[in-house]
Amino acid sequence: MTLTVEIEREDDGRWLAEVLELPGALAYGQTPEEAQAKVQALALRIIADRLEHAEIGPDLLSISFAAA
Repeated sequence: MTLTVEIEREDDGRWLAEVLELPGALAYGQTPEEAQAKVQALALRIIADRLEHAEIGPDLLSISFAAA
């Protein structure tokens, strides 16, 4: 499973990172790297929660992140 991270700068100067395949997976950071790290950690928590509640199958043998 490849998750796409899109990063953009907000008008107030903060950076917003979003995982496109996981609606609602958004995180802010003071730098693009901080926003990306936060959203990747959030994405992994979301996937773990979905696995725990059998909302997705255990066929996720590999997870990677790609820039949008």
